[in-house]
Amino acid sequence: MELTTVKDALNIILNNSENFGIEEVDFINSVGRVLKENIVADRDFPPFNRVSMDGIAISSEAFNKGQRAFKIEGIQAAGSPQLTLKNPANCIEAMTGAVLPNNTDVVIQYELLEIKNGIATVHLDAVKSFQNVHLKGLDRKEKDVLIVKNTLISAAEIGVFATVGKSTIKVAKQPKVMIVSTGNELVEVAKIPAEHQIRRSNVFTLVSLLEKLHIKADTAHILDDKKTLETKIASFLNNYDVLLFSGAVSKGKFDFIPEVLANLGVEKLFHKVKQRPGKPFWFGKKAITKQDKNNKIVFAFPGNPVSTFVSCLKYFYPWYYKSVGLSFENNKQGILSEDFYFKPNLTYFLQVKLAQNEGKLYATPIAGKGSGDLANLVDSDAFLELPDNRSNFIKGEVFPLINYR
Repeated sequence: MELTTVKDALNIILNNSENFGIEEVDFINSVGRVLKENIVADRDFPPFNRVSMDGIAISSEAFNKGQRAFKIEGIQAAGSPQLTLKNPANCIEAMTGAVLPNNTDVVIQYELLEIKNGIATVHLDAVKSFQNVHLKGLDRKEKDVLIVKNTLISAAEIGVFATVGKSTIKVAKQPKVMIVSTGNELVEVAKIPAEHQIRRSNVFTLVSLLEKLHIKADTAHILDDKKTLETKIASFLNNYDVLLFSGAVSKGKFDFIPEVLANLGVEKLFHKVKQRPGKPFWFGKKAITKQDKNNKIVFAFPGNPVSTFVSCLKYFYPWYYKSVGLSFENNKQGILSEDFYFKPNLTYFLQVKLAQNEGKLYATPIAGKGSGDLANLVDSDAFLELPDNRSNFIKGEVFPLINYR
């Protein structure tokens, strides 16, 4: 059976992205979500000529006629209605953030003047029109687009939402995801495993990887029984958009997942990828039915921890980004810090430790015990993607990097 290349596998997955629709959420709860509307200015930014220094507001005309002492008429505080300078020979004290008083066009900061008996004397030889004034509409004009659709929302965007009065915003709906582990050898985290058992771990690794995408996934465990698998997976296909499996996709006598998925009408798009770790990876979809708005997507990762981990980063992440409208180009690269040899004709995801040196990112291989060595992930920072069709990789060569720190 011919293996699917890593490049082809990724293309097939990206060609099967899904649009899960749009929902409205409170703006304060939108960090990490993908914006699905343009955010426009509801008025000019700033909305008035804004004082940018604490001091006095004067008419430049009086100053340019030689006047240096100005009687204080009043105080223009931030948040107060605009005052008007009644006598052009006078001044108004003005605070940072306040609207510039009418009939004034210059603000002189307190450090450059002396106030005594209600008179402000200026120690300055020249002023410019609108000195220390942030002019109305200088930053943005009313109806300007401030944030474009398909932006990943961060704290910076939250402030803009608040400024323009967007208390709720439209974002991409998250897919409903079920993460399934299989196997009679797995027990719950809080239990003491027998000698022939291990605790469930891959599921929780996947939960955490999806939480980074702000997806709250459900989890389930199914024993290696074909009938039970078929019943439960049929239910999951009805109730979830995406299923992620960890295990039971290889050639073992209890690896029933591919057969069960086929029985349930899930189309296999590929099975087995030309890579290590993660070679038995299976991907498919169940076509849209009358009650479904979207295809049901299935990622069935091999059960070894490192295989599950790297496959989620390499394949599920880009699929998710495309589905919600984010552009995804992994342009990260690392420099191999020492020679490395890998004989099989497979793409190899090499676990590496990263270090910055003179602005360059160096990747040092971390020796592990194979795809079952979960603890080795803790000692590494990333995977360096080494291409197939060669065995020797030379110190100083640059390769794509999948960073998970």
